[in-house]
Amino acid sequence: MNQETLLSELKASMIAKDELKTSVLRMLKAEVLKIQTDGTGTEITEDLIQNLIQKMVKQRKDSVEQFTQGGRPELAEKEEKEIALLMAYMPAQMSEDEVRAEVQATKAALGITDKSGLGKLMGALMGKLKGKADGAMIKKMVEESF
Repeated sequence: MNQETLLSELKASMIAKDELKTSVLRMLKAEVLKIQTDGTGTEITEDLIQNLIQKMVKQRKDSVEQFTQGGRPELAEKEEKEIALLMAYMPAQMSEDEVRAEVQATKAALGITDKSGLGKLMGALMGKLKGKADGAMIKKMVEESF
């Protein structure tokens, strides 16, 4: 998703009176504007927006966990809906089997045979699978591989 797509999606959701989607896209737009005006001169790219979406999804997953533990299922449900909306703007996510296969292939390519290479393997995989798989799932698969 690029900035123009974000703005057109926001406009469309406002016209359709889709309150939840409008709210989520406004939050994303606010994050983009915060980066634009922080004085660092960071260019707003599709990768940057994908990273923001990924960050927002992670925050909401944490919130779902907290709301569920706190006995607030209605708030957890709202966060789940927001996650679903945000995930629609992410590239297709890899399945556990695909991540497991990638872990094994990268492990073999790097010649890693024991846990001492765990950091090197994680670094390689996080770069290769960025945006395609959840970091927690990658970590879980790496740990299982030893």
